[in-house]
Amino acid sequence: EEGGAGRRGERERAEEGPAERGPGAAFHMFVLMEDLLDKLKLLSYEEEALRRHNMRPLSRHYFALPTNPGEQFFMFCTLAAWLISKAGHPFEQPQECDDPNAVISNVLSELRSF
Repeated sequence: EEGGAGRRGERERAEEGPAERGPGAAFHMFVLMEDLLDKLKLLSYEEEALRRHNMRPLSRHYFALPTNPGEQFFMFCTLAAWLISKAGHPFEQPQECDDPNAVISNVLSELRSF
């Protein structure tokens, strides 16, 4: 019975919202976004990815706050395609008019092939 109760407690903690996990949990996504941005800068994403597509650099909280889902999705796809290509796998840059499900399917398929 102890094992069952322990697993139940773990499950309950996993289902807790940000308020139940502590005061800093609500800001975790902002920290992750800043880490992502630092890593992209180390890879020279501004010169290699954004300039090629005539796009603006990301703000510190670009993906942390839902502002324009269509634009954010296209930016995500652009960065994913660039990172896949940078890793040595040729990958066609998605277009804004492409079917989002097909784009995500292609990205995931390419990542699985790694």
